[in-house]
Amino acid sequence: MSSVSEQVSAILWNITHRPRLIDLIDILLLTFIIYTLLSHTRQTRISQIFKGIVILLAATWVSEVIGMRTIHALLSWVINAGPVLLIVLFQPEIRRVLEELGTTSLFDSSARMQEIRNTELIIDELILALEHMARRRVGALIVIEQKTRLNDVIATGTKVDGVISQPLIENIFEPNTPLHDGAVVVRGDRVVAAACLLRLSDTTGVGRDLGTRHRAGLGVSEVSDATVFIVSEETGIISMAKGGHLVRYLDETSLHQVLQGIYEKKDEKDGRLTASLLHFKQRRRSSHDEQPSDKET
Repeated sequence: MSSVSEQVSAILWNITHRPRLIDLIDILLLTFIIYTLLSHTRQTRISQIFKGIVILLAATWVSEVIGMRTIHALLSWVINAGPVLLIVLFQPEIRRVLEELGTTSLFDSSARMQEIRNTELIIDELILALEHMARRRVGALIVIEQKTRLNDVIATGTKVDGVISQPLIENIFEPNTPLHDGAVVVRGDRVVAAACLLRLSDTTGVGRDLGTRHRAGLGVSEVSDATVFIVSEETGIISMAKGGHLVRYLDETSLHQVLQGIYEKKDEKDGRLTASLLHFKQRRRSSHDEQPSDKET
């Protein structure tokens, strides 16, 4: 452990007293590697052990400073054997991370095209599911997670962790099935959980003809940046809740534009999305009075 401390001290001294161009490149490269590893292991078991490693290193250093030789020797042995133990215990996760690194656009020029195809497939599957459920008057509540994590919402439901597909989504919301009552949470290209509970919106401006499904969608959109799609089981109308606002009467064109804005993560997404949805809302306002109410249980 003392040799490691000496090496670290020597590196820090060289960086602070004799900085070179190669040192800056070295630091930037190391930062990129650490960031890449963290981003790829964020949703794996490896991320859960990072805190333990940091605590172990800190405890080893403290034991050396205050002279606790026995504990320091034991912790040093654990640190020395740690890499081998980690490789054995987390072999599947390490293999998956290396595979993901090998398929990034940095090493594979076709990765970007594959990502575009996957995005279009996700959008198509979601649109097909929403439109089919709307025609069949099957109530649905789909929450697409964005930057704000919805782990508290996911914890209230049943874990699914399946790739997005029309049959999967429709099967979840099929009436009289175990998971149909509640919300589905989507993270990226996967359905993370189903039958999740959402808090209802207490906004007074919500129309009396809207039921609990719409109020639940509004509620989660008020406390996060999630985009929520609601299918009314009474009328088959597809609505969207975003930022505490509800937009109704979405069709295939508007759904595709919204989903494309979500998954392509364009900078001008919010402004363009709001303008386009207001256009759809105005265009379909005249048909609102001809539709029955959307009260749901």
